[in-house]
Amino acid sequence: MNFTVVNRNIEVGNIRVVGVASSSVFLIGDTQTISLSSIFDTPPESLIIGPLVPLAPQ
Repeated sequence: MNFTVVNRNIEVGNIRVVGVASSSVFLIGDTQTISLSSIFDTPPESLIIGPLVPLAPQ
């Protein structure tokens, strides 16, 4: 399969983020590599999972 990518300028006018999860990636544009990792140093029973906390209003 041949795949051709032509990058052009990108213009972002407005972005509104309502909430952010504990493992989120917000990306505008392109990237070649994203490396993710996660480490827990607490026992699993101390992990509290609850509703998402919205961002503070402007």
